[in-house]
Amino acid sequence: MSFTDRTALVTGGSRGIGRAICLELARQGCNIALCYAGNQQAAQETVAACQSLGVKAVAYRCDVSSNEEVKHMTAEALKEFGAIHILINNAGITRDGLLLTMKEEDFTSVLDTNLKGAFLCMSALSRSMIRQRYGRIINLSSVVGLHGNAGQCNYAASKAGILGLTKSAAKELASRNITVNAVAPGFIDTDMTAALPEHTRTSMLTTIPANRLGQAEEVAKAVAFLASDHSAYITGQVLAVDGGMSM
Repeated sequence: MSFTDRTALVTGGSRGIGRAICLELARQGCNIALCYAGNQQAAQETVAACQSLGVKAVAYRCDVSSNEEVKHMTAEALKEFGAIHILINNAGITRDGLLLTMKEEDFTSVLDTNLKGAFLCMSALSRSMIRQRYGRIINLSSVVGLHGNAGQCNYAASKAGILGLTKSAAKELASRNITVNAVAPGFIDTDMTAALPEHTRTSMLTTIPANRLGQAEEVAKAVAFLASDHSAYITGQVLAVDGGMSM
């Protein structure tokens, strides 16, 4: 696969799965625009790592739940790079809690960032993709969006919503040579899972036929495939990268 002369916008690209996606695309020649919520140092580390691979990379601070900020960020990226060919909606937060005790603001903030944020970015860039008659949109869902998870009603709802958003947008944009797909990671070895108690991690492994956590790089390779021309006839699909959990 080669992404020479193409640019990807990766939300939540400063660390974890987002950083892995930026680096995987950069290795294959893709210029990188990434946005981050607050950790400027981590974002600049990702930018430097991408630049060391010989591509152009720029970081933008953006709260993806804000329509105003998303419009400003995408306008700046289009001005800087000339075109955005690939959009990867990876930005996400968790505010875990049981249904009976979850605060309304914790439910709303997760939906606003994870689901509305993806919608706003797609809305902001779809017009330019239609004009150029080319686009690849990949939305990061989760195995939790497929099966639910106790203590994560808000997160599961946001990631299940991503699936409906993906399929509907795919039907609207397919005739313009724009594909829209989703990747649903399972339990991936990131800062988030590293913070879990050991007994929780051990319990998680019993649900994974592959008997291990996934790596961010494995998710990134799946995203890169869906962003490439090798996947030109694939749209509206959900690719689970979960070690067999969804079987």
